[in-house]
Amino acid sequence: MDSNEKSVRLGRREFLASSAVGLAASSLGGSAWSIEEPTLKQPTRAVNTTPSRVIIDTDPGTDDAFALLLAMRSPELKIEGITPVSGNVPLELTLPNALRMVEIAGRTDIPVAAGAKVPLVRRLVTAEYAHGNNGLAGTVFPEPKIKPVAEPAAELIRRVVRSHPGEVTLITIGPLTNVANALLGDDQLAPMVKSVVMMGGSLSGGNITPSAEFNVYVDPEAARVVFQSGIPVTMVGLDVTRKTALTWDYVRTLESSADPVGQAAAKIARNTMEMDEKAGYATGQKMHDSLAVAALLDPYLMRFEKFYVDVETSGELSAGETVAYSPYSGDLRKTLEWEKQNGKLDMSIRGSAPLLGRTDISPVLRKHWVPNTDAAMDVDSARFFKLFLGRLTGKAS
Repeated sequence: MDSNEKSVRLGRREFLASSAVGLAASSLGGSAWSIEEPTLKQPTRAVNTTPSRVIIDTDPGTDDAFALLLAMRSPELKIEGITPVSGNVPLELTLPNALRMVEIAGRTDIPVAAGAKVPLVRRLVTAEYAHGNNGLAGTVFPEPKIKPVAEPAAELIRRVVRSHPGEVTLITIGPLTNVANALLGDDQLAPMVKSVVMMGGSLSGGNITPSAEFNVYVDPEAARVVFQSGIPVTMVGLDVTRKTALTWDYVRTLESSADPVGQAAAKIARNTMEMDEKAGYATGQKMHDSLAVAALLDPYLMRFEKFYVDVETSGELSAGETVAYSPYSGDLRKTLEWEKQNGKLDMSIRGSAPLLGRTDISPVLRKHWVPNTDAAMDVDSARFFKLFLGRLTGKAS
């Protein structure tokens, strides 16, 4: 591997300085993943026999609320902490919303740590238009009785990961500011993180701009830190979450449950559906964040392909776009016959063409393709909703 392909871990000062002029491409290496042709064989994820240690980084948000309830109802997960961040609504709302979900689920044993109020280098953009002014589509729950822990979110992430090196998966269902802060504050942390399972990104267009998915759009610099950290990333993006739309039948199933978790989810779901219909949205509420949680629960649920993914940070119209490279996909893909004759497939990772008068920027950012992301490309929606509704109504283990 060339020296420029080794993992580069930027300190906070260096990262913030480079971000001001558009983050220079860092290289990601150190991954031992093999380059394999995608397959439709099932299961597509490893089957866990013991609960997975996880931290859930979140910005509740209606779909985050569903995801938190699903996670706290899932024995496959050992939740070491919940770390709210500003995103769908400001931290002043995401933090108490997370505390409310913990109380509703009866999981007050889980520490909740307040995270970042603003992105790394940008002003906060929120999504009240999709989540309502309180983040829960106007659904009113009592003020939470429990309090967040004194420990900041980035420090909780750092402490838990260092206490259990190689065991902790970060489930990120909001902007990645908290995770980036943890990584930038501890340049030895990334190799200790088992993986990141992310609701974010898209290989098929955005949902806040034509290019960008919301979570990455809000803090693209943070997302780039994560993708270039060397941590294996599972990206559950719009490519699959668009295929998991909430329906009135599903809402009524939640409403028919006597379970308090199901009842809380039903109130949020009904208000969300009514708010979307009033706003004229044609496609219905997507279960973005719950699907990311479900990726850890059911290895048969989604099909994944390997990509090298990076994040656009400097484009006026494209900041937050997740750009994916693979010799198995797109117009640059190679034939299997060529692979048999020449060995494993490879490709260069290219950036924009050099500017006139500049000699310090090359269009080739990496000479070799090494995947850093398993991106979800297809999903069994019916299977997902069976899992989701079963867990929240208390009718499934």
